[in-house]
Amino acid sequence: MFALTSVEADSVPGTPAMTKFLAFVGLVAILGAVAAAIFFFGGFYNVAGTATDPEVVKWALSHVRDASIERHAQDTPPLSLDDPTIVQAGARAFSERGCVNCHGGPGVDWAKFSEGMHPGPPDLKELANETSPQELFWVIKNGINMTGMPSFGAIDVPDQEIWSIVAFVKKLPTVSDEDFKTWTRQ
Repeated sequence: MFALTSVEADSVPGTPAMTKFLAFVGLVAILGAVAAAIFFFGGFYNVAGTATDPEVVKWALSHVRDASIERHAQDTPPLSLDDPTIVQAGARAFSERGCVNCHGGPGVDWAKFSEGMHPGPPDLKELANETSPQELFWVIKNGINMTGMPSFGAIDVPDQEIWSIVAFVKKLPTVSDEDFKTWTRQ
C-alpha cells in the first residue's frame, strides 16, 4: 500500500545511512570524552583560587549546587523562627561559630582572608529573603563541597543551634548594627 521512498528508507533504523550516522555520533562522543579527560586530568584546567572559571563552569556549578540543595533540603523548623529569643541566640551562634569571618554581620566586616575565597562567600543579607529556611538549614548543617562552606553537622553542632542561626539569617536584613552588637555581647 505505502512504498518507502529512498529518503524515508535512509532514516529507518538498521539501514546503512542510519548506521553510519549513529557511528558518527558515537565517534564524536568518544572523542569529546577523551578530549575532556586530557583537559582535566592532564592539568590543563587551572584549579588556582585566583583563576577565573569559564562562564559554562560557573553556570554548571551554580545549577548543580542549587538543584542539590533544593532536592535535599527537606527538614522543617521544629521551633518558631520568629521568636526573638531564638533569633538572638542565632546571632550569638553566628558570631561564636565564626560565620562573621566569611559572611560579615551587621556592623562587622568580613575577615580579610574571605576575599581570597573562590567562589566568594555570599552576602547573606541578599540571600535571606530568597532562600527558604529548609535550604539554609541544609547548607549550614551539611556545608557545600568545593567552597569554603563547612559542615556544622560534621562538628556536632546541634540541630537546635543550627535552626537558631537560620532564624537569625532570615531576620538579617532587618537587624541593626546596634542590635547585633548587643545580642553577641558576652
